[in-house]
Amino acid sequence: MAVEHLLFGTIRFVAARHPELLDALDGSLDHLWDKSEGTARDDEAVRAIARRFIKSLRAET
Repeated sequence: MAVEHLLFGTIRFVAARHPELLDALDGSLDHLWDKSEGTARDDEAVRAIARRFIKSLRAET
């Protein structure tokens, strides 16, 4: 939880000064995947979590 808090705060700080960061992160999500194997693997679910994270950062800027 602490790492997520620090990461979120860091991205928020940098994105306030460089708004294009959020677009770059959003554009990179196609390269994100789930490390699970077999039927448990759900790449799109992992991307959806990242999209929600970026969406919440956009709402704060």
